[in-house]
Amino acid sequence: MYYGDDNEESIYKIIPPKEVKPEKPPMYKSTHKGTIPPTASTFGHAQTSHPMLTNLAVDAANKLVQEKSHRTLGKAPGSHQPDPQGWLKKNERSSSVPPLAQVKREQPHLLQPATLKPKNKPSIPPKDDTPIMNLVSSKNFVVANAVETILAAPKKTAQGAKDYLHKEDYGKVPKYLDHIKKDIDAEYEYIRQLQAAEDEQRSAQSRLMTDDEKHGLIMGLKAKWEAVNTDYQATTHLTKLDTIGKVKRKEKYEAELSQIEKDIEKLNRKHIYVDAFA
Repeated sequence: MYYGDDNEESIYKIIPPKEVKPEKPPMYKSTHKGTIPPTASTFGHAQTSHPMLTNLAVDAANKLVQEKSHRTLGKAPGSHQPDPQGWLKKNERSSSVPPLAQVKREQPHLLQPATLKPKNKPSIPPKDDTPIMNLVSSKNFVVANAVETILAAPKKTAQGAKDYLHKEDYGKVPKYLDHIKKDIDAEYEYIRQLQAAEDEQRSAQSRLMTDDEKHGLIMGLKAKWEAVNTDYQATTHLTKLDTIGKVKRKEKYEAELSQIEKDIEKLNRKHIYVDAFA
């Protein structure tokens, strides 16, 4: 129907146009289940064994973390108050265990095992499977095996196999051992040269002590020994050492006398070398 120009007046504009209902497409139905959790979801798994993500492999059929009521805010105030009309009766949440005779009579299927335990032992052989008996042999297997081993021909070596008995260096010292021995001898020689140089340097810095010097030192040590011994003998009448000072003094005298005797013994040697710059 022609209505004319939109800017022009026309009686046909009073007539409402026919309503054209669009054709409704068929309802979309997903091929996936509606209970499958979303992939790599980060919701609803706090304080659980899935702290980061859930269903990352896209193989979960149901929610990995089930929803729990009152897990965040808790129940409403006053909901935990007991109900005086709803007390717990006897056997309300549990039932008495029936006797075995009653179970056998009324519910015998409860006594049957769900799965049979596999047999670990082999089955019994049949009645007609009888072993062969009364077989006796006079063969001495020990002697027979020894004879067969002695008379057996040696095995032939394969062609191209190495014959180590005919090698050029068979029975000789390997060359690498000669090099190692030379290196060790060179190291020992170097160490001996260092020790000889150190001995020469030490001998150049030392000199032989003369008899007059030894005699003077020995006489001085003897005089010191006499002085220490005099002080020590002055304290020998003390049989009861009741103070720490007496004990320390006695130990000091004994240590000094022992050290002086050792020094005199060292000075009685035939040859004594001292530092040349001392």
